[in-house]
Amino acid sequence: MAQKPSQLETDLNELNQGAPKPLAHIVGQDGPLHTLCEAVRCDRVHHAWIFHGPKGVGKFTTALSFAALLLNPTTTCTADNLLAADPDDHTSKLLNAGTHPDLHIICKELARFSDDRQIREAKQMSIPKKVIEQYLLVPASLAPSMNTGSRASKVFIIDEADLLDRSQTNAPVQNAMLKTLEEPSPGTVMILVTDREQKLLPTVRSRCQRIAFSSLSDQSMQLWLRSSGLEVSPGDVDWLLRFVAGSPGEFVQAVQTGLIAWQRTMEPMLRAMDQGNAPMDLGSTMATLIDQWAADYVAKHRYASKDAANKHAAGLMLNYLSSTIRHQLKHDAIQGDISAMHRRTGMIDRIHEAELRLGSNVQIGLVMEALAASLSCPVEIQA
Repeated sequence: MAQKPSQLETDLNELNQGAPKPLAHIVGQDGPLHTLCEAVRCDRVHHAWIFHGPKGVGKFTTALSFAALLLNPTTTCTADNLLAADPDDHTSKLLNAGTHPDLHIICKELARFSDDRQIREAKQMSIPKKVIEQYLLVPASLAPSMNTGSRASKVFIIDEADLLDRSQTNAPVQNAMLKTLEEPSPGTVMILVTDREQKLLPTVRSRCQRIAFSSLSDQSMQLWLRSSGLEVSPGDVDWLLRFVAGSPGEFVQAVQTGLIAWQRTMEPMLRAMDQGNAPMDLGSTMATLIDQWAADYVAKHRYASKDAANKHAAGLMLNYLSSTIRHQLKHDAIQGDISAMHRRTGMIDRIHEAELRLGSNVQIGLVMEALAASLSCPVEIQA
């Protein structure tokens, strides 16, 4: 009889972000897929990789699929120069269930399982050193649990690798990884996934093979949307496609977390502001929507941090404002309205300033109130 998983194992499996997809199902990333398939076909799989590019464009999805193919002894090249494995193989079943013992997914939420109470109760704004020690450095030094003759014996995926703690008050986490990145045990492959590659130390980047992912084209987004199974009203599709700017992951998040409701609440207020009738409650409305989004997210993800969710929601709000104003700016350019173009450019600058204040840990409510006031002020053209 199979041993019943422990509660810890069950909880950790909840953090697994789904079963690996066949590479043929990944849309709009032909370049990265070709590079990875060629590495396998030529038997030149590097031991450390950085998958970098915009949020939600398939970096983690590709990393998970690539890891599964490296761990599966049945992986072969297909007629269309991709890779595929036998879906009925035992390894495939373990990977699809999220229970393969040699696939290690590392994310900031693992702090909730630390032996250190201070780390468990932290705000999840970074990936602390003890998480890397427990879930990367120690396991990487051990023998693999399975020996299947596959191309890799162990694979580690670090999601949001830009959150690896670089603070001076702790032993720098990225420096602690350097030896493992440079000289891992045989058969070990590490993949760092990030949308802010500049946050990784040069010494980390130099030890990795870098794969650049890009936003999807309009055609690829339409292709992805037709196969996504998402039910979205035609009236919301155009706004969503504009808002996510070529990011399927952001599209899914917007649908599943109710960001469409933001558009319905905010659009009349922004229209009034554009007409010179700025709503007095614009700032407080933005702050309330952010707080509600974060509270709902934490209610659905029991290992999530409210502080981290608030910060993420605030970023979404700034992205929403920016995408709306940029869309209006394009319209102004077509109309040749120089004055309006100048005013909207100033508004985008103020959104960027708000982003910097959020990065400095200024209270979100204060940032939104100040931003609302500044967006309502006309920008004068300099002589």
